[in-house]
Amino acid sequence: MTDITDITDTADITDITDITTAGSFQFGDRTVNRLGYGAMQLAGPGVFGPPKDRDAALVVLREAVASGVNHIDTSDFYGPHVTNELIREALYPYPHDLVIVTKVGAVRGEDASWNPAMTPAELTRAVHDNLRNLGLDVLDVVNLRMMGDGHGPSEGSIEAPLTALAELQRQGLIRRLGLSNVTQTQVEQGRGIAAIVCVQNLYNLAHRDDDALIDHLAIAGIAYVPFFPLGGFTPLQSSTLSDVAARLGATPMQVALAWLLRRAPNVLLIPGTSSLDHLRENLAAAQLALPEAVRADLDTIGQTAR
Repeated sequence: MTDITDITDTADITDITDITTAGSFQFGDRTVNRLGYGAMQLAGPGVFGPPKDRDAALVVLREAVASGVNHIDTSDFYGPHVTNELIREALYPYPHDLVIVTKVGAVRGEDASWNPAMTPAELTRAVHDNLRNLGLDVLDVVNLRMMGDGHGPSEGSIEAPLTALAELQRQGLIRRLGLSNVTQTQVEQGRGIAAIVCVQNLYNLAHRDDDALIDHLAIAGIAYVPFFPLGGFTPLQSSTLSDVAARLGATPMQVALAWLLRRAPNVLLIPGTSSLDHLRENLAAAQLALPEAVRADLDTIGQTAR
C-alpha cells in the first residue's frame, strides 16, 4: 500500500484507480470490492427527474466499472426509474462479477416527495419495476428500505414487508435480501425471517450511532453499507478533517472514505457522484494510508458531533 506520507500533491492520489487494495467482502456467495458506487446522484436535483447531462452520467458509470467497481447501489425510486435506466444503457450486458443492489419500500410523488410503499402489492410492483428497468430476470440484492424518521431509523416491526420480499425470493425474483434504515432490534427480527446479507444505514465520520451495530454485524459476517458516507445532502465539514487532509496531501472526502474503509472489514462504501473527476477522487481513497495518530484525530470528529 502506498505510504501517504510520501505524497505531497493531491493529483498524485487521484491518478490512482486500483481499488482492490481496499479489500473485498462477501454478499452471500458473491464477492465485491469494498469500494463501490452509489447511483443516486445520477438523477436530477432532489433525486428527481433526468440528469442534466445524460452522456456524462453514462461515462461515469462505465468509468466506475472499468476502474474495478463491481458493487453498484441503486433503486427504481431514484428518478423515478432514471438511475436504473442509465445503468442498463451504460453497462448492459452486465459484467459477470457485477452485483447490483437495489432497494424497495418507497415511491415518489409527482411533487418529488418520498412516500412509503410497504404493502405486498407495492413491494411486488417495485421488484418488477427494478427487474424491467435494469433488464434482469432476477435481482442480486434487494434492500427493504424502512422510512423511519427521516434519514434515521425508528423502532417497529418489519415482519410484514420483509415476509413479502422473502416470498418473492422464494419465487426466484430475488437472490439475496438486505435491510436499510433499521435498528439492531429490526436486524435481529429480520434475520429470523430471512438470511440478511447487508445493512445500509446512515453512517460517516460525524454520524456514528451505529458503531455497536457495525461490530455486531462484522461478527455475523454481514456487510454494513453506510449511506451518505460523505454527508449526503449536507457534505461533511470539519476543521479537523480539513487539517488532516492538508497534512496528508489528500482531499477531505478522500480522508473520510479512507477512515470508513479502516473502520471495520465488513464496511462497504458506495460514494455517489455525477462527476468523473469526483469519481476518480473517491476511488483513489482505496490506497490512502491513515497513520494511527491521524485516525485518532479523526475519531474525535464523531465524539464532538454526538
